[in-house]
Amino acid sequence: MYIKKILLAILLLGLIAGGVFAYMVYNTFFTPNTNFNNEEAFVYIGSNDSFADVKEQMAPLLHNVEAFQKAAERKGYASNIKGGKYRISKGMNNNDIINNLRVNNIPVKVSFNNQESTASLAGRIAEQIEADSLSLLISFNDSEFLQQNGFNEDNKLSLFIPNSYEFFWNTSAEQFRERMLKEYKRFWNADRIAKAKAQNMTPNEVVALASIVQKETAKVDERPKVAGLYLNRLRNGMLLQADPTVIYAIKKETGNFDTIIKRVLYKDLEINSPYNTYKNTGVPPGPITMPDISSVDAILNPETHRYLYMVANVENFGYHMFAEDMAQHNRNKEQYIRWLNKQKINR
Repeated sequence: MYIKKILLAILLLGLIAGGVFAYMVYNTFFTPNTNFNNEEAFVYIGSNDSFADVKEQMAPLLHNVEAFQKAAERKGYASNIKGGKYRISKGMNNNDIINNLRVNNIPVKVSFNNQESTASLAGRIAEQIEADSLSLLISFNDSEFLQQNGFNEDNKLSLFIPNSYEFFWNTSAEQFRERMLKEYKRFWNADRIAKAKAQNMTPNEVVALASIVQKETAKVDERPKVAGLYLNRLRNGMLLQADPTVIYAIKKETGNFDTIIKRVLYKDLEINSPYNTYKNTGVPPGPITMPDISSVDAILNPETHRYLYMVANVENFGYHMFAEDMAQHNRNKEQYIRWLNKQKINR
């Protein structure tokens, strides 16, 4: 009888211990452990972050940080951190949270357009992925990479096709650059290359001319007409005489790309720069901004006409008045000069 009581006591203690253990396991792994009111929250884990970094970032989102740490250690996550952007849904337990942090790296949308320099592009991209602006800039300006892929200091901005792309947040500078090279090659397919050759231009020259179109008009529907005008000038051996190239030359010379110039003066036309199309024939050595795809395609699919001159149309802002000869152009230009003077725009 005595032995039976001992065995029964041991059994009861075992059941109690098992129950306590099961409760602790359940509490550690399967009890909801979020502490925020929104339906979801996001965490950004760096590529070199430790578990201490992860725990610090997770702490405001958790009801019980200690339970999260125990679960992470038991599941082996604490010693196997993976960088990226992760979603934590309201009501998740530690098991689900850790499984998410292990495998559900969420892609982010990265978009950019119309940057005038690789420095401004690096700053824009650094706002959207883990790579910092300095590492991105170094990657973009890598002379060996540029030379190997047909670019140089002047036309390197041509590599980047403005659009929205999906990346993992923990993308490095070199990974971003390699993806952009793939997108560039995908964009310049056989059809576009053939159209560039039909204009007697290389892809990089097309982008350089497209950047002028981009700066000349914000109206997408007008870009093929503007593109046709500049192609007419090139075919006729004329200078492009595009004011945006002069503005870019001034910015490049001063190193201040934030300069705002609303009116190009006659003295500005004398600036000694390969980008000054009032003094140099052909297209500039590189783009003066990052042109939209619509501007590039406008060069490849220009409107056919005989226009050689244009000036802003002050009666239909955003658009231009076009002319086939200088006499008509001068008449069109008068209305623009009067408007500038009336607005007291001197620079």
